Amino acid sequence: MKHASWAAGALAIAIGLGIGSGIQPAQSATFKWANDGDANSMDPYTRSETFLLTFTQNFYDPLVRRDKNLKVEAALATSWEQPSPTVWRFHLRPGVKFQEGQPFTADDVVFSYQRAVGPGSQINAYFQAVKDAKKVDDMTVDFELKFPDPIFLEEITNFVVMSKAWCEAHDAMQTMDLTKKAENYATRHANGTGPFILDVREPDRRTTMHANPGWWDKPDGNATDVQFNVIANAATRVAALLSGDVDMIYTVPPQDMERIEHTEGLRLVQGPELRTVYIGFDQSRPELLNSNIKGKNPFKDQRVRQAFNEAVDIEAIHKVVMRGQSHPSGLLYGPGVNGYTKASDVRYPYNPTEAKKLLADAGYPDGFDVTLDCPNDRYINDAQICQAVVAMLAKIGMHVSLNAQTRLQYFAKISNPDYNTDFYMLGWTPSTYDALNSLYNLAGTRNGTRGVFNDGGYSNSTFDDLLDKIAVETDGERRDAEIVQASKILHDDAAFLPLHQQVVVWAARNTIDLVQLADDTFPLRFVTVKPAK
Repeated sequence: MKHASWAAGALAIAIGLGIGSGIQPAQSATFKWANDGDANSMDPYTRSETFLLTFTQNFYDPLVRRDKNLKVEAALATSWEQPSPTVWRFHLRPGVKFQEGQPFTADDVVFSYQRAVGPGSQINAYFQAVKDAKKVDDMTVDFELKFPDPIFLEEITNFVVMSKAWCEAHDAMQTMDLTKKAENYATRHANGTGPFILDVREPDRRTTMHANPGWWDKPDGNATDVQFNVIANAATRVAALLSGDVDMIYTVPPQDMERIEHTEGLRLVQGPELRTVYIGFDQSRPELLNSNIKGKNPFKDQRVRQAFNEAVDIEAIHKVVMRGQSHPSGLLYGPGVNGYTKASDVRYPYNPTEAKKLLADAGYPDGFDVTLDCPNDRYINDAQICQAVVAMLAKIGMHVSLNAQTRLQYFAKISNPDYNTDFYMLGWTPSTYDALNSLYNLAGTRNGTRGVFNDGGYSNSTFDDLLDKIAVETDGERRDAEIVQASKILHDDAAFLPLHQQVVVWAARNTIDLVQLADDTFPLRFVTVKPAK
């Protein structure tokens, strides 16, 4: 990893509280926490979104998981080896049962793989290198690859295992497509092998769970009863923490940080995050959905995309909107991600005069109408960032309408094969902590596995060829050089409008010990509730 000043904080525990302090879980306890948005589904394959993935991993276990230092460790697989360069063999943990009593076997792993790459799933990109998964015996599974994959273990840390028998019994063999608002039994229920058991599920309001007494592992924390509350309004969420109605809030408004920090009994928990927030353009349609320009798509012109990049004052967003709690970026991935170099992290300069000229040269001297789709409960100050972008683009003559909505509505709109957006905000944490994950998922030409979250339909065959090389390259230096080359193509194309990496900011009572990771995941098995003094 390069540039250790940021990366060391990013790939280690950003804030680890109570670790190594000699504190031991003293007693079972209730833990209440809140966020501005919900996980939207209890089906772990529904969406490759950090909050949904971290939430459902409280109920479900993967074959391999990440420890407190984000290193891969054994989970449902106790060991693994490669009999050949294109075969990964996993030996499964014996004696494990799902929460409703079904035994965990290789059949569940093979079924889960087939479900994860099947219709409705949005985690199929994890298996872009996989040809098939086969049962060797009841406790052994082989993943056969199409080509050698040097980061395969890193790619499957968010692939959790579901019970084949349970899915069959409840007609939940297939993942339901959230973009179509479809549901089945697995949407609101859970039956995993994980540390917690789902009790009450009230979407967009609250979810409760209790510790799984039959879990195969030993939790590091002592939370036995957990209540999660959705509190969309920032002021109300902070008030719930101040009053003691909740013990922790996962999303802290920057404007309330100082108040929380100076309140007795509370503290901020913060550190750098691996997620990059950016803005994308529809570059696939011959004509935009919501524009006064008919018969052509302005975003197909590189000059227009570059003009948008040069019109956005990222330093103003950093200082005013984010109150310094961001790391401006020129890439789709940031420090702490393998393949990142400071030299390649270059933004187009803020230059509204040049931006206006680029628009005029492209044939739009008076700008044009377009709609910016944005969530209002997913990223830190997401709607406020979009409002700032709209105002900045107005200065170069653009007429941008802002469509801000809840994450459930937002992702259902933009994340589907029809690209139902002209211009959109998105954030991405590379789950492998490798640049290929971002490049492959966000910018690769869509083919059913590649480019699943390329919601604007960007396509460049030279870029795709580089992705294929990076995927199988085992020489580290050559691979890093190919990553830089691929990112330069995106920069020269002005394919996206990168914004920043957020700073992860949580807030908690002093009686709560927890671990904050740079991927913004929140494993409840690490939570300890201490008696108030």
